[in-house]
Parts: sequence; C-alpha cells; structure tokens
Amino acid sequence: MFKVDLAFAQPLMNAAGTLGFAPDRHIPVDIDQLGAFVTNPVSLEPRSAARGMRLVPFPGGFLLHTGYPNPGLRTVKRRYAGRWAQLHTPVIVHLLARTPEEVRQMVLELETLDGVMGFELGLPPQADGELAAAMLQAAQGERPVIVRLPYEAAPTLAEGLYAAGSRLISLSPPRGMLPGPGGQMVSGRLYGPCVLPLMLPLVRTLMELGMEVIAGGGIYQPQDLAAYRAAGARLFQLDAVLWRGSIPDGSLVGEN
Repeated sequence: MFKVDLAFAQPLMNAAGTLGFAPDRHIPVDIDQLGAFVTNPVSLEPRSAARGMRLVPFPGGFLLHTGYPNPGLRTVKRRYAGRWAQLHTPVIVHLLARTPEEVRQMVLELETLDGVMGFELGLPPQADGELAAAMLQAAQGERPVIVRLPYEAAPTLAEGLYAAGSRLISLSPPRGMLPGPGGQMVSGRLYGPCVLPLMLPLVRTLMELGMEVIAGGGIYQPQDLAAYRAAGARLFQLDAVLWRGSIPDGSLVGEN
C-alpha cells in the first residue's frame, strides 16, 4: 500500500491550473477556506502556451486549451518554495511528467521542501496501465501521492492502480472539440455546469472499485457538492467557479 496519509482541515481544494503556482493578493478567493492549495502543473522543463484559439464558450460551459505553460521545475522552485513554506494552507505540487524518470527527478527536487504536503501526479493522455504504475512507483518517497486520471481512461487505469496498492485519485476534466469563430476545430478540456452529469457516474464507478476519489468538475453550488457526496466522494476540487471569486459552502459536506 502506498503512502496516503493526507489529512485536510477542509474538504475543498482548488484544481491544478486555477490559482497559479502560489497564492498572492490577486487571487480572488480566501485561501483559508481550502484544505490544500494545488499548484499549476509543473513540468521538468519549461512549456509554452498553446497556439491559436484557446477558449470556446458554449451553453453550459466552455472549452479551454492552454498547453499547461510553466517555467519549468527549477524556476518554479526558486520563485515559489519560500512562499509555500510561509503558507498556513498546505501545498500539493501538481507534477506534469512524460516518463517515470522525469517523475523521480521532480520528486527528489521537491519532497524535502517546507510546506509541500504531497504531490498530484498528472498522467499523460496516452498513459496505459503499465506506464501509470511505473510513474506512480517513481513518485513514491517522503510525501503522499494523488494520481490524477484522464477522464476518458479512468476506470481502466484505476483498476491497475488499485491492484498496485494505490487508492487516492483525482480526475482531469473531460476532453472535447468545438468549432471556433472561424470554423476551425478547437480541442481542449470542458468546464462549467455541463461537466457535473458527466463526472457523477464516473465518481460512483470509481468509488465502487474501492478508490478514494477527489471529485471535481461542474461544482458551482452547494448542491453540486452534495451530489458528489451522494456518489461517495468526501474530498472535492474546485475549478472555474474560483475565477468568479467565490467558493461554494463546504459546510454542507462536512469536514474530513
């Protein structure tokens, strides 16, 4: 069984990619309402933003494609490690890696930093069970690991992770495609209230497999949290609702 000793004062946290690499005065929400702060995705080497059309609204939400831009591990560490150490809210660093070797190198660089509670390991879209297990094994160390599964392959990957002894997972938003203003097709992840009915049956399926799911997607109102709780989840990640400057009342779901 892998290390899973994560304890949260509140059941809510932000999803990776929503509030930056560390809280600052520009963040429109009270960070103390969150049980953990999840960083933007961090890759070993710098990544540039996606080119072309990146945001397509539609009824019920929007499609977003960013490419997960970031300045790379060493720059993130240099800029933000001091701020992580000063936070009252524990930090979970989201690792964006392509290979087990990259995962291991990143964990060794970060796991001794003050304020870092654990890691969220984002699996690449093409990951199969063998790669997922290898990346999880590479992430093992002094800090617990949450595995973030691609929505489209979550049940299959979850079965393999369960067999490997891992239990705690989160879910990436579903992927989709829409025509942009000029008619060109834009691929990206889906956000907004429309995501809730897609995620709820998946959360229930994963819970029935024995996984502990950090549920997220489509949470805008307290009743959305209650719906996820009814599906079995006890921890929750908030995404686009945070850009409105509000956090749904987590007291409805209690504390972990």
